[in-house]
Amino acid sequence: MDVSSFLQLFAIGSIAGVVSGLFGIGGGILIVPALVFWLGYSQHRATGTSLAILLPPIGLAAVLEYNRAGNVDWKAAVVIAATMFAGSYVGAKIANRLPAAQLRLGFGIFVTAVGLYVVVTALRAMRAG
Repeated sequence: MDVSSFLQLFAIGSIAGVVSGLFGIGGGILIVPALVFWLGYSQHRATGTSLAILLPPIGLAAVLEYNRAGNVDWKAAVVIAATMFAGSYVGAKIANRLPAAQLRLGFGIFVTAVGLYVVVTALRAMRAG
């Protein structure tokens, strides 16, 4: 790995870590596009790498801090984690059968829909109050 690639990976990880800790989102929303567009990964490789990246750091660092502050519902976390485990397997099976362009389009539609939902609900809340 050359210095340039290392620095790009370092930047991707740092930004994704901060945003994950701030907003409670999976860093994949940043990591996947960064790996595809900055480092030229295929959509499939970026998705698989993102999943491998997110498991240890988010499962430890952010959760420990939120738990310390009393902001973790462990019962909900266990239920969601178990269903995410199964769902991620199903999602990966589907993704690995799709052409890269279709997978990238689906990801873009998903991110756009989530972004629009967040913007619309924030604007409504601002108007209400």
